[in-house]
Amino acid sequence: MNGLLLFIPAGLLAAAPPPVSADEVYRPGSFSALAADRNAAAVGDVVMVQVFENAAATNSAQRGSRKNTSVQADVGAGKWSSGAHLGLGGGFDGTGQTARSEKMVAQISVTVDSVLPNGDLHVAGAQMLTINGEKTFIRLRGRIRREDIRDNAIASSRIADAEISYDGSGFVSRSTKPGIVTRIFHFLGLA
Repeated sequence: MNGLLLFIPAGLLAAAPPPVSADEVYRPGSFSALAADRNAAAVGDVVMVQVFENAAATNSAQRGSRKNTSVQADVGAGKWSSGAHLGLGGGFDGTGQTARSEKMVAQISVTVDSVLPNGDLHVAGAQMLTINGEKTFIRLRGRIRREDIRDNAIASSRIADAEISYDGSGFVSRSTKPGIVTRIFHFLGLA
């Protein structure tokens, strides 16, 4: 019986798992502390972009010209004389003005699709929203610096080489476009 008791503890020791090293528990690239905020840093990570774009432009031109030409001739021979007067005049006044104002406020989550050699992140993403049959598309792509990311969010003004597009389709979008007759007149230069 004593031999059996010695045999059981020896079997338990032989079935024990091999020792574990700290390298197997901790991997520097995947560890985050319990209280740390994790910002996007690798391909596949998501970062939120706060889009606030406000642009305004005006352009005006004014041009005027005036020209007057006068020719006068008198012919005379003896008692006979004749005279002629020709006057030409013209004027032009032209003015033109254009004004454009745009404002866009949105939030969109984008995905890191590559990490550039200098550590910058290239991001891209799209969002589609449908409200009452009107579809709205927001697309964004660009390059961001890791230092500019705060609480895993970045302002659109901090994105380099930013391409932001906003488009829609539906009844409201179709209503803002000119009709076929108006487009034909514009094409022919009649409108």
